[in-house]
Amino acid sequence: MLQTVKTDRKNVESLLHSIRKNEPLIHCITNPISINDCANAVLATGAKPVMAEHPLEVAHITSMASVLAVNLGNITDARMESIMISGRQAEELNIPSIIDSVGVTCSDIRLKLANEYIDMCRPAVIKGNISEIKVLCGEESDAAGIDVSSKDVFSEDNQDKMMVTAGIVKELSIRTCAVVVASGKIDTISDGTDVYFIKNGCEMMSRITGTGCMLNVLIASYLSAAADDKKLKGLSNLQAAIYATAMFGIAGERAARKTDRSLSGLGSFHMYLMDEISLIDADIIEKEGRIYKL
Repeated sequence: MLQTVKTDRKNVESLLHSIRKNEPLIHCITNPISINDCANAVLATGAKPVMAEHPLEVAHITSMASVLAVNLGNITDARMESIMISGRQAEELNIPSIIDSVGVTCSDIRLKLANEYIDMCRPAVIKGNISEIKVLCGEESDAAGIDVSSKDVFSEDNQDKMMVTAGIVKELSIRTCAVVVASGKIDTISDGTDVYFIKNGCEMMSRITGTGCMLNVLIASYLSAAADDKKLKGLSNLQAAIYATAMFGIAGERAARKTDRSLSGLGSFHMYLMDEISLIDADIIEKEGRIYKL
């Protein structure tokens, strides 16, 4: 039975204020397909992105950042090296990091890199679609490319599959001591103790490239609030992941409502999505967030 979770409005308000006041530096090592959108998404929260990926400079840049966000999409030798250099630096300096496990279902090299990063760099958050999270748990998946397998997708009507997903996400969280975010039609998040489901979002978000990558850096921006503001030291990595995921889904819903299908399409939706990320506030998250606890 799912319990409706009431958003802590004061906590969210403080979180958003902290980001906009402190303008934390978010070091993003992401792929060129989504790099522009990721940088703009971070800016829309009030944080500052730096997209450095050269192996000779990333350690220094990570040391100045509040959070490190890495992404395995469109991987290259140089980016693989930089991801590990930055991850070790972040771990050594107690800077939180998040890894987006893009494509570990279809690429042995990415799966090996993800496992090495998790083992050696101890990220605060691990993100992926449910097929990617399954593979990180050592289970098989028939996912093709970077998209989630249709067999792993679940809806509110399939409670059995929802419970299986919850178990997998929770298991990986326990094993890695990280918050795990399985993004999808219904997002699943766990800290190894509790499991949450986020039901915000819309179909149009899956039709533009880079939304998963954007969620990764948005979570990083929200993680920075706890790292940068002493007043928010009670903010957990779990809460930051939940609120960022709900916010992004709400932004998608609001952007879709602004898109007149008869006059405009995905380009307009893309523009409105960035608008809504920048306009989001605690009232909107409190009123429109659909967060549930198992």
